[in-house]
Amino acid sequence: MSNDDGADGAWPGRSAGRLDAVDRAIIAELLRDGRISVRALAENVHVSRANAYARLTRLMDDGVITGFTAELAPHRAGLGTSAYVSITIEQNSWRAVSARLKEITYVEHFAMVGGDYDVLALVRAPDNAALRHVVLERVQDIPGVRATRTWLVFDEARGRGAAWGAVPGA
Repeated sequence: MSNDDGADGAWPGRSAGRLDAVDRAIIAELLRDGRISVRALAENVHVSRANAYARLTRLMDDGVITGFTAELAPHRAGLGTSAYVSITIEQNSWRAVSARLKEITYVEHFAMVGGDYDVLALVRAPDNAALRHVVLERVQDIPGVRATRTWLVFDEARGRGAAWGAVPGA
């Protein structure tokens, strides 16, 4: 017989722990404004300042919130060329390839994926020459990388993302 709660408190079939409505509201507020004060955060989610601070600390300690950062407009910040680079790697080389990708300037994000390719990386560079250097001289030089394919980004927009203020499953 199955139990609704896993031993670690995670929802069945999910790897994340439970977040109540206040936790979700805190996350929604922080995603809207990462510079919000704890006082304003508490007021906006209708809890005491001590409760907001304790919850924020717990969310950070539990690894739900992993940091705070500024959002940049890449073109305005001097990164005029963006591309997605798919990477085919040798079997069992993910850890080594991942470690090397972390060291490459202009590689903003990468993930192991399923499908025709093994890794998908987002590269934001100042220009095409820098992008070429990253792909042809840095990424393709990593032991375990078998092939790459590059797609230039002509325009981009942010999606809605998760509805953190909403109740899960609603």
